[in-house]
Amino acid sequence: MFKLNLPEYNFKYRTANSKQQIFDAVRKKYVALTPEEWVRQNFISWLIQELKYPISHIAIERELLLNEMKKRFDVVIFNKDNNPAMLIECKAPDVKISQKTFDQAARYNMVLKLKYLVVTNGLDHYCCQIDFLENRYSFLENIPFYDKIF
Repeated sequence: MFKLNLPEYNFKYRTANSKQQIFDAVRKKYVALTPEEWVRQNFISWLIQELKYPISHIAIERELLLNEMKKRFDVVIFNKDNNPAMLIECKAPDVKISQKTFDQAARYNMVLKLKYLVVTNGLDHYCCQIDFLENRYSFLENIPFYDKIF
């Protein structure tokens, strides 16, 4: 797989039906090892190991209804009060982070209304803090540690 702008982590792999799979510790099952999944697994490992996000407060690929259409978000983080607080959109490393990428995540967040929005392709990571009262957002220099999200 691709070298990412994240520390290297050890994962469990297997081959099933001639396809490589990676073990997802959050979903507790093997999933297809696609470039986007590689980014997701590495980014989640980074959140857990470096920024102290509890694995029990992470949800992956859940369905949401957007303009009467079913969509799936990549990752949602729940805060200490078990309220959804952060939406993470993962892209493959060869996908350039663009306004279109942010627009997709922002459309999902119109439904979820989460305070933090993260977009990553494993090479570049962007985090915005959303202020719904003022109807604005600001980019953060760093993705916050778990104990700082609320």
